[in-house]
Amino acid sequence: MPKKYSARPFLRPTALALALGLAATGSVHAQSNASGVLFGRVSADQGRTIQLQNIDTGLTRDIAVDAEGRYRAPSLPIGRYNVSVMRDGAVVSTRENVAVQIGSGTDVSFITEAASAASASTLEGIQVTGTALPSIDVSSVESRTVLTAQQLQKLPIARDVTSAALLAPGAVGGDTRYGNVPSFGGASASENQYYINGYSVTNALTGLGLISLPYDAIDQQQIFTGGYGAEYGRSTGGVVNMITKRGSNTWKAGGQLIYTPEALRDSPRDIYLRNGQLYQDRSKNKSWTTEYSAYISGPLIKDKLFLYATGDFIRTEGFTRGSTAASTDRNDTTKTNRYLAKIDWNISDNHLLELTGFSDKTTEQNKIYGYDYATGTRGDYRGTLYSKNYGTAGSTPGGDVYIGKYTGYLTDDLTVNALYGSSRTQHVQSANSVAGECPRIAGNYTVDGRTVFPPNCYLQGQMLAAGAQDKTHGWRLDVEYHVGDHDLRAGLDNQTLESFGGNYYEGPDAGRGKGGSYYWSYGDAPAGGKFTGYPDVQLPPGTERYVQRVYYYAASNVKTVQEAQFIEDHWQVNDRWLAYLGLRNEQFKNLNGSGQVYVKQRHQLAPRLGVSWDVFGDSSLRVYGNAGRYHLAIPSNVAIRAASGSYYLRQFGTFDSIDPVTGVPIGFTPNGHEYVSNGHDGSTPDPRTVAAKNMGAYYQDEYILGFDKQLGSEWAVGAKATVRKLKSSIDDFCDSRAFENWGTRNGVDMSNARISGCYLFNPGKNNTFRVDMDGQGNFRDVTLTKADFTNNGVGFPDLKRKYYALNLYAERQFDEKWYAKFDYVFSRSYGNSEGMLKSDNGQLDPSVTQDWDVPELMVGSNGVLPNDRKHQFKAYGFYQMSPEWLFSANLVVASGRPVNCVGIGPVDPVQYGPSYHYCDGKLSPRGTAGRLPWTQQLNVGTEWRPAFADHKLGFNVDVFNVFSQQRQTSIIETRENDAGVMVATYKRANSYTAPRYFRFSVRYDL
Repeated sequence: MPKKYSARPFLRPTALALALGLAATGSVHAQSNASGVLFGRVSADQGRTIQLQNIDTGLTRDIAVDAEGRYRAPSLPIGRYNVSVMRDGAVVSTRENVAVQIGSGTDVSFITEAASAASASTLEGIQVTGTALPSIDVSSVESRTVLTAQQLQKLPIARDVTSAALLAPGAVGGDTRYGNVPSFGGASASENQYYINGYSVTNALTGLGLISLPYDAIDQQQIFTGGYGAEYGRSTGGVVNMITKRGSNTWKAGGQLIYTPEALRDSPRDIYLRNGQLYQDRSKNKSWTTEYSAYISGPLIKDKLFLYATGDFIRTEGFTRGSTAASTDRNDTTKTNRYLAKIDWNISDNHLLELTGFSDKTTEQNKIYGYDYATGTRGDYRGTLYSKNYGTAGSTPGGDVYIGKYTGYLTDDLTVNALYGSSRTQHVQSANSVAGECPRIAGNYTVDGRTVFPPNCYLQGQMLAAGAQDKTHGWRLDVEYHVGDHDLRAGLDNQTLESFGGNYYEGPDAGRGKGGSYYWSYGDAPAGGKFTGYPDVQLPPGTERYVQRVYYYAASNVKTVQEAQFIEDHWQVNDRWLAYLGLRNEQFKNLNGSGQVYVKQRHQLAPRLGVSWDVFGDSSLRVYGNAGRYHLAIPSNVAIRAASGSYYLRQFGTFDSIDPVTGVPIGFTPNGHEYVSNGHDGSTPDPRTVAAKNMGAYYQDEYILGFDKQLGSEWAVGAKATVRKLKSSIDDFCDSRAFENWGTRNGVDMSNARISGCYLFNPGKNNTFRVDMDGQGNFRDVTLTKADFTNNGVGFPDLKRKYYALNLYAERQFDEKWYAKFDYVFSRSYGNSEGMLKSDNGQLDPSVTQDWDVPELMVGSNGVLPNDRKHQFKAYGFYQMSPEWLFSANLVVASGRPVNCVGIGPVDPVQYGPSYHYCDGKLSPRGTAGRLPWTQQLNVGTEWRPAFADHKLGFNVDVFNVFSQQRQTSIIETRENDAGVMVATYKRANSYTAPRYFRFSVRYDL
């Protein structure tokens, strides 16, 4: 049974009393995203003042009870409180150890038995009995999962924010090529927002991932999978909100050593080509990790000034054998240092100040050697790669963050929250090659039926531009006011993001003033020597192999300004009905490398509506629903590719032989001219020609209907149905034919018009563009319709991304013995656009993917989307067998991802090669090439806290993927090369689920 709170003999908390207190109090969710609320009702014979005292910090607030016996305390720092009824300065009744959770309201009512009976006289069939506080919050219209520090410590999951977020129903891992980033509700992995203590720490450049913090610093982590209020924006996926621990009046300290040994890590699966040929020997690709963490907290001045400080120091060393395409052995060393310090100053009981600073820095060093697969021997040392704050696909940016927050309880009904934050991230990458200038070598060809990968000596291939960095600064101001049955809240939320970023290819100077920026790609020649989409390329008769030289460079300073205003009202309509009305107004402004605005979006109105029905008036059954619109800003990286100077071109040719060390073709003879991709010729486009005029924002509509039912005092069950529809997207198109069609339709000569290579636009809609009609700066508005985008009967389809899901859950509250939660989600995610990313090919260009570049690319694009997992089952929990022994488990079972077959289309107007939903010349619609297998992963853990150490010393053993099941989670979906010849790499695995490994830890808390 749950732990009961003590009460005076004449005071008995009842289910009815709690329901009455909840219904009478009004809104309990109109609070800051870094705090919680206490509320309730007091009998007339009890008292007229409520005193709240934080058990750990001594913070005390006196709240007046109104004429109807109601009270409400908003924007409380999360933690434990004693709640007392005061009369004439004396304590009448007290409820002890009441927990305040992030973004939640907790009902603490004081109703005497006589008052309860009087209130129940009109409610026949209600039995007034003692009970614990219900776990169902009938005041909420939101969908969220809250994980506490105690749960995070006990559950067998990886020690990072994403692994915790993936416990939420409907959350799935994004494509591994984007790093360790989740997808929520069918959205792409770059559509989430991450907050720490109220400040956004989302990747400033791409929206992928976040600047993280020491794992043990997390006090509570809140995951919104939909239905969040007007205070949140800039997300069409999910919101992950973390609140850090803080100091208290008691000095505490502790430390932990965590060790993941290489010897107890299973070997990952080898990777083979479809013809059975070994592609990568991964039998020795293992690593070991040591992590040291420590913390200290306590009062600098009792009841006034508090310190909390912690740090994680992680070192991983391992070995990686590259594929037959790379032919390398690599010794890897990764160091991650994370620090956090927080100062809390209770200036007075009515004025609070918080200062938080944290750092997340990762450095990686890779010593690279050659490897001969034929002989199985390691070759000579090639050189060393060094990176700092780069991470997989740039999804773990790292950096330094500083946050200041003020909370003022100006009156019992008026609260003010103000916040300012900033961050800075420096990205560093360098390659020290022994062989000197080694360009990247790609592609393969066939010899006697066997796939051959050319030799090479490059270290990385694509490199990060020198001087890359991100900076952000932002502020928000919230004002809350309670009046009658309404809790009103209004606020401002502004953030500015600045980045310098870009990429180039490792190797010799391309001769274009940009440094090393080209690579070589080999392939089997097409029959007849002709390439679809490259009309002047004609290889000599008998040519078996070709090579192409691909030039690429893109780097720039970019900036994004995001502003928002919001207002919301939680209205207690009557005793059982709560209505939520919210409105958010957002403005987005994107600037290119020259500081010029190329996209400005204003008055993006996002209404949010919700309702909660306490069916029986006793908080045992809640029915709720909400509807809302959610906008997303264009990420900063768009300006690097679409709004700033970059070049991307290719040239085909033949060769005599291949250098046995560098892989560079000897005797390269160009065949045909250089093909410029989408106008990327190195010049900076006029900002007026980058995007559609008055382009609409990226937004999504969402509808949720659900219920929660209390079963006894320990279990809660429920169901939730969710429907999401992407209404407006932003991507780029690169088709000059549309302007030519417009000119023909309107009788306008377009022969001298200066058409940019690509334009940002709203797919599936009419768009108006500014066009320089004569190349002399004489611009004219040109509105392109669906008919203008149509060529030879092929046009753009309407935008479609739809997601629907049914979530069933059962949760057992922790009763000092065991806790468990079970989730099942049936869902479908389908349409012709994943959103901001394109997981089909792992393209890391949010909002400028190759989708929508020309209509032909969208033929066959409608189908099941990459983040679709039809079935998901999650179960996690822990069992406290005794004060010494704890056992825990986490199980995730999910159906596999859909598979595409991508190849050469009937026509290729943009020279993209194998990028169409065609295979072997036949239409292959999205998602019709099968599914990846189901995945089932079970993690288990145990903890021993011996009595002889007063349970302060803990020993943990966690086993991840107990049955070492390794299933494909991502594969190559491109079936053909540029010549239309089938490649052996089709359906080759990109990634498998991680094999079984053990994690050991020792922890001591003073």
